Amino acid sequence: MVRKTTSKRYSVALVIVMVIYGAFSFVFDRQLFRSLSFSQGTLQQTWESRRIMQPTQPQETTLATITCDRSHSDYDLCSINGSCILDPKTDTFNLMDPAFATSAPLVEKIRPYPRKAENWTMPRIKELTLSSGPLGLTRACDITHDSPAIVFSAGGYTGSIYHDFMDGFIPLFITANSVYPDRDFILVVVNSKEWWMPKYIDILGAFSKHKTILLDKENASFTHCFPSATVGLVSHGPKIIDPTQIPNSKSLVDFHNLLDKALNTNQFLLKTHKPRLILVSRYGNIGRMLLNEKEIKEMLEDVGFEVITFRPSKTTSVREAYKLIKSSHVMVGVHGAALTHLLFLRPGSMLVQVVPLGLGWASKTCYESPAKVMKLEYIEYRVNVEESSLIEKYNKDDLVLKDPIAFRGMDWNVTKMKVYLKEQDVRLDVNRFRKHMNEAYEKAKLFMDLYG
Repeated sequence: MVRKTTSKRYSVALVIVMVIYGAFSFVFDRQLFRSLSFSQGTLQQTWESRRIMQPTQPQETTLATITCDRSHSDYDLCSINGSCILDPKTDTFNLMDPAFATSAPLVEKIRPYPRKAENWTMPRIKELTLSSGPLGLTRACDITHDSPAIVFSAGGYTGSIYHDFMDGFIPLFITANSVYPDRDFILVVVNSKEWWMPKYIDILGAFSKHKTILLDKENASFTHCFPSATVGLVSHGPKIIDPTQIPNSKSLVDFHNLLDKALNTNQFLLKTHKPRLILVSRYGNIGRMLLNEKEIKEMLEDVGFEVITFRPSKTTSVREAYKLIKSSHVMVGVHGAALTHLLFLRPGSMLVQVVPLGLGWASKTCYESPAKVMKLEYIEYRVNVEESSLIEKYNKDDLVLKDPIAFRGMDWNVTKMKVYLKEQDVRLDVNRFRKHMNEAYEKAKLFMDLYG
């Protein structure tokens, strides 16, 4: 009997507890509930709670507006945060927001090229206007896009592969990963030359799945509408991608991987039984030519390399260049724009840079530093006074030869730099250079044995 009575008491107690719990739950659910409301066709969710005795905070809303960051020495960056319409007739982006109908319009102008400090370059870049209205003067929308736009110029120094990447694709990579890291976008390009799109169509396709809009070539009778737009490109400096300044921490190695994806050469690496060396050849009246190139090539072959002379031009296929350079183990060349092809080298392969007189700092900034970030082996050959053609023009005691830094100063002086960039060719000491290339061969052979 005792056990039965005890069991009944426990049952009654349990029922009482459940009733009390249910009552409290009901009250709690009434006090903490989810309310749904519709505002301008968008489902908005708000939470109310009488448990938390705090005043209700107003919900943050993103206002449609135009903003420009002009604090950087190399570039300006403007954003249209809201639906906008591009009018090719006037080179204008108009913000489509009724809120500005009765107020003075916001107007910003920008030349979307990351060289804003160069007064001799920027006037050649098309100026775009960003305006907030009035809407009554805005043309109707002919083509509506679901993705935002990134707008930049392919003008300026475009045509030199160094500037094509330094002022174009690398800043584009930074901007895309900073502004739209996880979102597709549409490229809108101004100042593009006839050859530019066919040459770089594969790389552009790796950035965006959408057709690139060439504003200068676009039918001016059609307007384009975007949900938002970023005008201009972010630059971190010459061939620099600073992962600490990008939300997803992308680097120059990731940029190389994008090129690899775009040009997709994995399946046809050219086979070789010797370490393959690409000898970058400068030609024409451009300065920094290798005057004894034939002798150097013969020496390199004698060391044991398979040597391929590479003479790139504006018409050189990017895909074919990538295919050739990716299959190599060493790239050798005198400091110059063509060494930008180091971006095509496989990590672990080697760059040998011949540095003429007066160009040590430029060689480090433009090619040594990015090569090391790319995880390339790097060897530098510094030209002696006797190996420079300037010895034929200047006395040995002249500052041009004796102290290039004192001659040119710490700043970039176009006239003085022309001496080292345009007036100077090199004739290498074959035996001295051989010692560097013997070292390069050993490393290249090891790389080839490991990775093909």
